[in-house]
Amino acid sequence: MESGDLRVFQMVAREGTITKAALQLGYVQSNVTARIQQLEAELGTTLFLRHNRGMTLSASGKLLLDYANKIIGLLDEASKALSSSAEPSGPLMIGSTQTTAAVRLPKLLASYYEEHPNVQLSLTTGHTQFLLDKVLRYELDGAFIGCECHHPELESYPAFEEEPVVVSAASVPDLEEAITKPILVYSTGCSYRETLEKWLRSVGVTQPVIMEFGTLEAIIG
Repeated sequence: MESGDLRVFQMVAREGTITKAALQLGYVQSNVTARIQQLEAELGTTLFLRHNRGMTLSASGKLLLDYANKIIGLLDEASKALSSSAEPSGPLMIGSTQTTAAVRLPKLLASYYEEHPNVQLSLTTGHTQFLLDKVLRYELDGAFIGCECHHPELESYPAFEEEPVVVSAASVPDLEEAITKPILVYSTGCSYRETLEKWLRSVGVTQPVIMEFGTLEAIIG
């Protein structure tokens, strides 16, 4: 099993079709198809389920993708370490919660880019658990999350001081009435939601009415 084959496999898994993967890699489709077939033959298992909409990872494929992400991440990390220079360059993939991305990061990232224009910055947003999983799979170089992190494979550093608040419509006169209303939150895995639910339990609200939304804009709206 070669790293080049794993990179091809990773791209097909990401794009969902041979055609899109070949375009991203700059390969001809037949080359990508042959390398996937060779990898399946070498491992003795089916990595993709083929259907008319493209290709979906099989159970074995999902398992291999976890390893491929880690292997490729480590190889890229080693390459960066060995070819490092005084001037940072190359891709830097950052993750962030939506609130931090909206409020904290614009000036920070703009300032960083002015100082290091050879770095190709990219930003992925999501809830804390989603971001932690991506860092562990080497899909992100680091992430701004909303809580402490005690995972043995990760290092964490304080970045910002935040004061959580409960926001309601202006017509709601006080906190006591606010907590009787439906609570608008992100999906499970959001650290802010966990903080809110812990506080609700502490004030005796054990079964709040929960409404899940996918974006900060939808919750504010």
